[in-house]
Amino acid sequence: MRIVVNIEKCTGCGLCIDSCPFTSIEIKEDKAFINEYCQLCRACMSVCPEGAIIEISEEGDVFKADISAYKGVWVFAEQREGVIASVAYELLGAGRKLADELKTELSAVLFGSTADEAKELIKCGADKVYHCPDPIFEKFNDEPYSQLLTNLVNGHKPEILLAGATPIGRSFIPRVAARLKTGLTADCTSLEIDSETGNLLQIRPAFGGNIMATILCPNHRPQIATVRPRVMKRGEHNPDRKGEIVSVTDRNLSCRTKVTDTVKEASHCKVNLQEVDIIVSGGRGLGDAKGFEMLEELAELLGGAVGASRAAVDEGWIAYSHQVGQTGKTVCPKIYIACGISGAVQHLVGMQSSDIIIAINKNPEAPIFNVATYGIVGDVNEVVPLLIKKLKEAKA
Repeated sequence: MRIVVNIEKCTGCGLCIDSCPFTSIEIKEDKAFINEYCQLCRACMSVCPEGAIIEISEEGDVFKADISAYKGVWVFAEQREGVIASVAYELLGAGRKLADELKTELSAVLFGSTADEAKELIKCGADKVYHCPDPIFEKFNDEPYSQLLTNLVNGHKPEILLAGATPIGRSFIPRVAARLKTGLTADCTSLEIDSETGNLLQIRPAFGGNIMATILCPNHRPQIATVRPRVMKRGEHNPDRKGEIVSVTDRNLSCRTKVTDTVKEASHCKVNLQEVDIIVSGGRGLGDAKGFEMLEELAELLGGAVGASRAAVDEGWIAYSHQVGQTGKTVCPKIYIACGISGAVQHLVGMQSSDIIIAINKNPEAPIFNVATYGIVGDVNEVVPLLIKKLKEAKA
């Protein structure tokens, strides 16, 4: 699809230029011209008084398949060194809800790994697992991954395909979407089903996290989304759950490159925020870097770790490895204590799925209280020392 100007109707009034947020319209020889920067937002079409701006389909751009033939929810189960990534089980939890709402089947796709790992996917919610144990998948490479997943989708036609927004998912899932000529929404933080149309509502932060956008793909299938790790709840594990494991083989897989070695990055953070059960996070409300010494003491008493908002990291009060939010880590602890954090959207998307959220802020109108399980209105520099004192007394 593309947007074009009917030169015969165009009067060169320039209204379309003012409406375009991507500066993709120019006036040439008193006629509007749409350049290569057009993002198909269609804003110009509604403002043209002559109706000169139209949308056309180019050969090869029209999706000719019947989308009603697409059924089922698929989850790509990522694995590294034979171990399934935790995001796969989180996607099974989200996929199970979507499949139940659509009254359809939930399937997982596993490349590499063993049959035992495939059985675990069934125990965590999958009705069926498409498993390919080919040695070519022992080390990740875009080409065979995208080739086989594309072939499977073309053969079985799922209506929804979910993958983790991890380095692996971000690397090859766009290739799959391009081969299938369908849409892809990256870094989703929530997924829902439109009750009227049955379309997948793909929700993610946009414009630097200042708004939450809901994106649809109504005319193409499958609807593909990558989901941030740690924003969804893991699928419920049922050791008695039964399902089908389908063995997949494809002798035509090719690979022009070879992975010779994988170098693991050395972490400078003593504690992995994504693995702890309790996180005590601080924001600009702490006032200075000394406030984090207080939070470290509280976290130690609780057996947790210290997190931070971007504002605190930007001030240089604590290292980036502690940052929680859109540009930091996405966490899902059992208890998240937000100290002096106002609750900007960019921070909320990184921690709002926590089981229990305790907010401490002296501003009763702070957005953090909208997601908090428990809220304490007060100065963090007064409340936290009291908490530390009470915990010490209880331990004594």
